[in-house]
Amino acid sequence: MLEALLSGLSLVFEWPSIGFLMLGVVLGIWIGAVPGLGGIIGLVLLLPFTFGMEPVPAMALLLGLWTVTTTSDTIASVMLGIPGTVASQATILDGYPLAQQGHAGRALGAAFTVSAFGGVFGAIILAVSLPIIAPLILVFRSPELFMLGMLGLTMVGTLSGSSVLKGLIAAMFGLMLGFIGLAETIAVPRFHFDTLYLLDELPIIPVVLGLFALPELLELAARNVSISRVPIHQAEGGGVLDGIRDAFRYWWLALRCCVIGTYIGMLPGLGASIVDWVAYGHAVQSTKNNPRFGQGDIRGVIAPEAANNAIKGGALIPTLAFGIPGSLGTAILLSALVVQGIRPGPDMLTVNLHITFSLVWMIVVANVVVSILLLFLARQVAKVAFVPGHLIVPGVITFVFMGAWLGGASMGDWITCLTMGVIGYVMKRGGWPRPPLILALILGNILENTFQISMRVGQGWGWLSRPVVLIILAIIVLTIILAVSGIVKKKQQQAKEIEKIDPGDEGEGNANNPLISLPFGILLAIMFIWAGFEAQPWEEEVKQFPVAVAFPAAILTLAAIFYDVRNVLAERRRATGWSAVFRQSADKAVLGRSLIFFGYLVALILVTFVIGQKLALALFIGVYLWRWGGYSARISIGYAIGGWIFIVAFYDRIMNLLFHPSWLHGWIVPLLPEWLPTYLF
Repeated sequence: MLEALLSGLSLVFEWPSIGFLMLGVVLGIWIGAVPGLGGIIGLVLLLPFTFGMEPVPAMALLLGLWTVTTTSDTIASVMLGIPGTVASQATILDGYPLAQQGHAGRALGAAFTVSAFGGVFGAIILAVSLPIIAPLILVFRSPELFMLGMLGLTMVGTLSGSSVLKGLIAAMFGLMLGFIGLAETIAVPRFHFDTLYLLDELPIIPVVLGLFALPELLELAARNVSISRVPIHQAEGGGVLDGIRDAFRYWWLALRCCVIGTYIGMLPGLGASIVDWVAYGHAVQSTKNNPRFGQGDIRGVIAPEAANNAIKGGALIPTLAFGIPGSLGTAILLSALVVQGIRPGPDMLTVNLHITFSLVWMIVVANVVVSILLLFLARQVAKVAFVPGHLIVPGVITFVFMGAWLGGASMGDWITCLTMGVIGYVMKRGGWPRPPLILALILGNILENTFQISMRVGQGWGWLSRPVVLIILAIIVLTIILAVSGIVKKKQQQAKEIEKIDPGDEGEGNANNPLISLPFGILLAIMFIWAGFEAQPWEEEVKQFPVAVAFPAAILTLAAIFYDVRNVLAERRRATGWSAVFRQSADKAVLGRSLIFFGYLVALILVTFVIGQKLALALFIGVYLWRWGGYSARISIGYAIGGWIFIVAFYDRIMNLLFHPSWLHGWIVPLLPEWLPTYLF
């Protein structure tokens, strides 16, 4: 064993393996930091280059990239409130509020420190667990995975801000969105509105980017503010070193979340979907000392970041031991191993044990190196929080829309992104928490499929008596009790603090604007009732889950509408008239400028059909800076040209994306001289 361990270490530090590992780390930093890219796309891009390489250098390149994306994705989550990857969604709940308080450096310092700890911990568990973990993994079948999914849904209470009722409704809305498309058990189309685009379910990346990114960018644009609401000279106690100290201060929380990340990560098909939410929920429920989760609590950054980096080691356990990939990323790594002539399974613990340990060392080295690099860069990155918002918005809009395009290269992805942006804006301003929607959307199909399989294999409800199912059920009950017991205390504390917070910075699900919330609730109630009746003609297996969600959701939504109506009438009694109520509500929601902002985005999509994405995005950058930001024509044109060059160079030449065919492209290409590259347009 010791000989194989040292042999694996020597393989990593041999040339060119160490060089390819460092190259993978550098590429992973970039790919993880850009919204919409992520480790899977990076692996797909690099995989063909490894076909002619030796096994260890090839895996060093791929693992170096894949390992570090869950560290560098923290940059977008903290600085922009945009999940860099699926695994960093929970980080935005406290990371972005910290950046708004001028403490971006602190959030990044803590995140990068626990990321190194989590990554190394996961690698160690991978090395130790491989020979003994087989019985545990084999215990988890469909019933256990269903109950774990239900455990993830119980985190809704911790993610719901001041309104657990709205959190539950948002989760049910997310479940209904997850039912869109062909049912997996029987190929029956559901809620697709006779469009081919929706037959293949809603793509997660455009939904996440629209729901979280666009409302935050609208905030910067409409209020003409920087990310930080505090001037740089007043942002005391928010440096990188403060974050590092926080990471060591809360080492016990980080360790517990590493365990959560590692052992949830090893469960095929589920790990990355819920691990950050489970870790975040654990942090909320286990914290008693003055928690400010959702408003800038550093523990809300430490918990998910420790877990989502430990998950990489856990995810490789079933991949190496059984050849069962736990996620799409590990499926690509599995294919790379097979191409290299390495067969996952028992051989990885015997004849190829040195290869296995070399993979473990790669994860350790990559995590340590990326954390050191990013800690050195964190101070400079944190300064972006003080840059004028108008300079940030057009560039990030480019990343957001191109990130959405990566999902399926369809204009439907852009329309989905924009639609979810409008929904995200209304939810944020109306006090509807957004995280439960995303969590439920991710878990919807997993829950439905594992439940159907459990009922078929178990021939009924007999699977509920399985020992692990009962253990998880007990944990679910305990989680619900802890969540309910903390609701009153959380409401009292937030009621005191929200009065001191500017509109738009209240924290997730804490906004109080019933005139914005009420129309959204009415639309949700209509949607739930329609969906319940729409599902009636379907076969039992197909309609079972949608009906079970739709009608209870409609009842809960009617209750939320009642509370909103009551709050509207209360505001009317305090105001001088209805006009004052509407005016105050519109001012709190920055409604006028928000409509103009979304008008810009609608125009971007319409212009794209005419002149194509490359020119349309460049035109958007220039027009936004000149008309909205008030910058000079020289700055606006220069920024636009820079954006156009980047889109052509990175998304076209490097990533070789297929762009939407425009009217201008079909008309002008035949007229261009042969020496002028057509890919410029």
